[in-house]
Amino acid sequence: MSPPPEPRANPDLVGHDDAARTLEEAARSGRLHHAWLIAGPPGLGKATLAYRFARWLLAGLPPPIPGEPPLAVPEAAPAFRRVAAGAHADLFTLAPSLGDKGGKKEVLRADEAREALRFMAMTAAEGGWRVLVVEGLEQVDREVVPNILLKTLEEPPPRTVQLLVTAAPDRLLPTIRSRCRRLDLAPLADPLLDGLMARWLPELSGPDRAGLLRIADGCPGRALLLAEGEGLALQGLVEEVLAGLAQPDPRRWHGLAESIAGRRDAAAVTLFLTLLRRALAAALRQAGRGGAAAPWIAGRSLADWSVLWDKLGRLADETERLNLDRKQAVLTGLGWLAAR
Repeated sequence: MSPPPEPRANPDLVGHDDAARTLEEAARSGRLHHAWLIAGPPGLGKATLAYRFARWLLAGLPPPIPGEPPLAVPEAAPAFRRVAAGAHADLFTLAPSLGDKGGKKEVLRADEAREALRFMAMTAAEGGWRVLVVEGLEQVDREVVPNILLKTLEEPPPRTVQLLVTAAPDRLLPTIRSRCRRLDLAPLADPLLDGLMARWLPELSGPDRAGLLRIADGCPGRALLLAEGEGLALQGLVEEVLAGLAQPDPRRWHGLAESIAGRRDAAAVTLFLTLLRRALAAALRQAGRGGAAAPWIAGRSLADWSVLWDKLGRLADETERLNLDRKQAVLTGLGWLAAR
């Protein structure tokens, strides 16, 4: 398996040329907005685009490279190497880390946000731009972080740009959203994603790659996560559970919950619940559009399925954040499914 580099060191941009071109044109116009909200599902390449734009700005807005997507900077260039190493004096990254209030969920912390604020107030070390990249903006310590970030959004220092990356823009404060120019990234078309999978996962069989494409929803990072985290096997269990909803088998479900919870990858439970929610959402969309509904949909109303989808999301979040008993979490979710 040959996964791509971390976003800050990734030289490739696949499927987001239009978004990159929007950033380039804004910068060359001389009227670059001071804050951009780069939004899209997890694993889509949002952070990769943010760092690509950051190093292009820090490299002095170099001209296009023939045959390359917009915002290209050669890997041998000093700006590329320093951004990749996290050693550029005019780039600050604010990313989620483990909180100090218990649990295992990563959050954006207040002390790091204050450090970003101090960075933005300084003069550029190299006389050009200063760039702040905020990853996972929705994962904030809601008590203080939004107010800290608002200070730089409301009164941005000259020649600074903030690239705010989020998978859940609607969960952000309206005051943050209103001060940013939003840039939504679209999922990759199947041929593009299939090409990436063939390059990154050459050992994967054709049928398995097709299975990943079906559940990755056009997101390369999601496809890799599913491949690494037994996503195909867990998807098979999801389909087995839904197919058996007409006659639930408690003994089988106990064994299934024990199997998922006992895997070496502690994220298997969260991934299983995520895939279960994805299957519910896909079936609900199909039924809502008048298509052929899955047989198990008839077990309850579409409104009830929507409520259950939301409950499963909270269960997945609390299991990860509070380190709940993983087997019991799976059994709880399955029990909700079986209830009528």
